[in-house]
Amino acid sequence: MWRTLAGIIAGLIAWAVVVTILNFGLRAAIPGYHAAEATLQFTMAMKIGRLTEAAITSIAAGFVVGLIAPTKKWAPWLVGLITLAMFLPEHVKLWSHFRIWYHLAFLVPLVPLVALGGWLARTAGGMERKAATAS
Repeated sequence: MWRTLAGIIAGLIAWAVVVTILNFGLRAAIPGYHAAEATLQFTMAMKIGRLTEAAITSIAAGFVVGLIAPTKKWAPWLVGLITLAMFLPEHVKLWSHFRIWYHLAFLVPLVPLVALGGWLARTAGGMERKAATAS
């Protein structure tokens, strides 16, 4: 139980840390991105960058959960649901600032991508165990 709770907390922390690091990358890679954050006047490249950032971050967060609590397949799903619950009110507030495709492209895959990260961690861990057993 404690390991599962630690995995869930670590997954949420990982989401925050990874998205922060990747956001610094977007600021460095896309001219004008930092200024656009204040006004929410993102170009298409910026929007795609933000969606890609969220996808990578979600997979990474799920991977962390899967590494810490590999036997609890539901734990990454819970982290995804908590993350979705945190972002849903923000997207409702910002609904008029972006087209619906952007909101849906962020919100709909959020939970499944965190779950995918958990599955990848369990799969990688299983491969390592098989390799260790074979040698």
